[in-house]
Amino acid sequence: MSLGEIAAIALAGLAAGTINTVVGSGTLITFPVLLAFGYAPVMANVSNTVGLVPGSVSGAIGYRRELAGQRRRAIRLGMMSVLGGITGAVLLLILPASVFKAVVPLFIAIALALVILQPRLKQLLAEREIDAVHESGVAVALAVYLTGVYGGYFGAAQGILLLGILGVTLSQDLHRTNALKNVLAGLTNGVAAAYFMFAAHVDWGPAGIIAGASIVGAQLGARYGRRLPSAALRALIVVVGVSAILRLLIA
Repeated sequence: MSLGEIAAIALAGLAAGTINTVVGSGTLITFPVLLAFGYAPVMANVSNTVGLVPGSVSGAIGYRRELAGQRRRAIRLGMMSVLGGITGAVLLLILPASVFKAVVPLFIAIALALVILQPRLKQLLAEREIDAVHESGVAVALAVYLTGVYGGYFGAAQGILLLGILGVTLSQDLHRTNALKNVLAGLTNGVAAAYFMFAAHVDWGPAGIIAGASIVGAQLGARYGRRLPSAALRALIVVVGVSAILRLLIA
């Protein structure tokens, strides 16, 4: 790898670690960057997933104060995230690479829509006065599982999906919900990455760079993320996401 490639991947990992901790959708930064440097889509996805796991752990640690009192909830829903992550990771490797190239542009488009709609979603959650669904219900567990399947297969905006599900489920501060989201998304990414390390080819060069940078980014996100200009952040995510869609469609 050239010095420029290393620097670009490191900056992408730093941004992804920050974004994943604050909101979720950091993959929309790192995945297009890896595509831009010529990595095959499935390998880019696998290496990116492995690389972002340390950042997920770092982000969960950064939000540890908001996790107080949520242990049982994290264990219960975490089991569904783990099962979903395994399912998604297996599907990624057993389905033909052509399927990934065909469906991922749609996944990215959905993720971008969620990123754009996130302010409205957060407003609706803030205005909510009663629980929409009880947190221990089967519907919530199934929704977390399906989000885990998506996260294990691709994962962009997995955090936003979780925030939407948990936000209408839990009667608590959104920052506490975000802390739980970091744990669940981290479990999904972690179990998928563990599977990929044994069953797929990981390019450890970019994965290692993303890992180191995402750890730092996650700590920045936990400490300063609430101060970031959200409009600019969403605009950046949309730009790189659209670039990824175009690259996949014309490849």
